[in-house]
Amino acid sequence: MKETFFAPGTPQAGEIYDFIAAHTTRKGAPPQPQFFLSGSEPGDQVEIPHEIYQVLVKAVEAMRKGLAVTLTPSSMTMTTQQAAELLGVTRPTFVRLLDTGKIPFEKPGTHRRVKLADVLAYKEARRTEQYDALASMGDIDDEPVEAATERMKEARKLAAKRRRGQVTT
Repeated sequence: MKETFFAPGTPQAGEIYDFIAAHTTRKGAPPQPQFFLSGSEPGDQVEIPHEIYQVLVKAVEAMRKGLAVTLTPSSMTMTTQQAAELLGVTRPTFVRLLDTGKIPFEKPGTHRRVKLADVLAYKEARRTEQYDALASMGDIDDEPVEAATERMKEARKLAAKRRRGQVTT
């Protein structure tokens, strides 16, 4: 079941965003989740867990920008195609990662299955390696992380174009 939610045509998303931003500004960090979902009756409320709070924050930020938000329930195991999409690589590239042992997998029948936790762990390890590589370059020590990240994205795009033969040096 995949659902897409479009940005509301009212300023509510902005008000919610401002409410969350005010909490963050006042405390100096994102607030501990002490937010509640309430019904119409007094005392009819439940605290929103941290994980659901984070989903709400990301959804509201996107809607505030006028973007649609899609929620896709995920099982704890994934197909190679789903995992490749999560990592932003092609399925053949992802299969090579499996074959080289960089990400563990199971093969209960004829198809490989990977655990979501293993894919996310690989993604985080890859991000850490990239930031370490950027930091080791030396000349970017004073550069903001955002600028370094943007440079990395541009370098990736250029490398991809070279692989496809669209750019020659």
